[in-house]
Amino acid sequence: MMTLAMKAATETAAMATDDLALAQRLADAAGAAIRPWFRRPFLVETKADFSPVTAADREAEAVIRRLLDEYRPHDGVIGEEYGDDRPDAARVWVLDPIDGTRAFVAGRPLFGTLIALLEDGKPVLGIIDQCIIGDRWLAGPGQPTLFNGQRCHVRRCPQLAEARIGTTSPHAFPEADFAAFERARGAVGDTLYGGDCHNYGLVAAGHLDAVVEAGLKLHDWAALVPIVTGAGGVMSDWQGQPLDMARSDGRVIAAGDAAVAAAIAAALAD
Repeated sequence: MMTLAMKAATETAAMATDDLALAQRLADAAGAAIRPWFRRPFLVETKADFSPVTAADREAEAVIRRLLDEYRPHDGVIGEEYGDDRPDAARVWVLDPIDGTRAFVAGRPLFGTLIALLEDGKPVLGIIDQCIIGDRWLAGPGQPTLFNGQRCHVRRCPQLAEARIGTTSPHAFPEADFAAFERARGAVGDTLYGGDCHNYGLVAAGHLDAVVEAGLKLHDWAALVPIVTGAGGVMSDWQGQPLDMARSDGRVIAAGDAAVAAAIAAALAD
């Protein structure tokens, strides 16, 4: 006989499976909206924070929101382009339709669509979808990170001096953060520039050892937490503390090896 606890657990697992399927449908829809614009003439606008935005960004987020209105009408939504809708709900979807709009504008296929689900403020589901080259990372409750349908795992790194790290544009960091980054960069083996959200997928897949960024917003990092941790990695702020939607200041470390993450945090703090 099924107990109430067993029934609740079964229902929770079914909801998680449904959420994963829906998240992939959202990513598919966003990709279909984005691809016709890639490497085509379009207007690039500049937002109040001096970041670029295009019709592709707006169309991709709009199609995701329409599907969420249909299939998850009681969930909240926080999106980069269209703001917040019920952000205090127990379940909130966090959307960045094109993370890496500069790369998109330049015709570089290293941008990605980020979709996260928060439950009680904590990221439990994440997708990175690169709709041009077809890379997709997916992680959710009770499921390890999948890369293009196959389980992936971070790699271990014996020491910081051997680490290969990624960052998008540290010259855009505040001056003090750039100086701190330069200290960390000098301690690692190699540094790759550009890549946006794709870098975090490469950490999860065992190709990069770490990513160091500053100035990220919730929609930039929420989807990345389940993906990196679901592959055996760690994500934290520059002080080594877990990312938190209320307290995190946008400075982020993602690493495949916890010891490397701690060593990077120490170098940043020196």
